[in-house]
Amino acid sequence: MQRRIFIQGIAAFAAWPLAARAQQSSPALIGFFNAGAASSLNEEIDSFRAALRNLGYVEGRDVGFEYRFANGDLDKLPALAAELVRLNPTIIVSSPVPANLAIAKTTSTIPIVTASGADPVAFGLAKSLAHPAGNITGLTNFAEELGSKQIDLLREFLPRLARLAVLVNVANPLHVPQWRETQAAAAQAAITLVPFELRTADQLEEAFAQFARERAEALLVRPT
Repeated sequence: MQRRIFIQGIAAFAAWPLAARAQQSSPALIGFFNAGAASSLNEEIDSFRAALRNLGYVEGRDVGFEYRFANGDLDKLPALAAELVRLNPTIIVSSPVPANLAIAKTTSTIPIVTASGADPVAFGLAKSLAHPAGNITGLTNFAEELGSKQIDLLREFLPRLARLAVLVNVANPLHVPQWRETQAAAAQAAITLVPFELRTADQLEEAFAQFARERAEALLVRPT
C-alpha cells in the first residue's frame, strides 16, 4: 500500500517533460518532507526513487534530493519546513497531515505533492477536490473518517470488546477529528474508551501502565 502511494505521489512531478528539464543547467531538486522517522521510511523512499528512475529521471543528472524528517516530534515541523523552503526546491513531496500543513504554511509558490493525508478541503489545503488551486496537489485517504472503521474492525476480532485503550496526540491536527469519530463509534457500540494523550515516546511506559491498570482489552494507535 505505502509503495503504491509513493509511486503515485510523484505523478505531478513526472508531468513536467524531460525535454524541459534537460534545458536546466543543474538537476531539479526534490524536497522530501515527512513527520515520521527516516529509519521507518527507507522502503518508501527507495520505492519513490526507483519510480523516478523508471520514468527516466536520473539522479544526479535530472534530479537531486533533500530530506527533512521530524522523527515524530511535530513541534519541529515549522523550523524544518522553513529550512527546506530556503533551499528553493523544484517540488516538495510531503506526508502526513501535520507535515502537509506545516509546509503549506511556509510556501505558496513551490509546488507541493502530498503523498498521503486527510481531506485537503477540510484542512484548508485545497479549494475543492476537482480544482485544488494554489500550489498543492496529491493524494488523500480521508484518514479523519477512519475512526469508526477502526472500531468496526476491532469488533470483528473481539466481538465482546468492552474497554479500548487509545493513544491520542491533540497536537496532531488529524487526531482531533479522528478522536471525535472514535468517541461516537465507541458510544454506539457501548465500548468504554481509555484514552492517553501521548506527545513523546518517553510517555509510552506510563501509557501502558495506565492501560493495564484500567484493564483495557485492546489498543488503538493513531498514525503520527
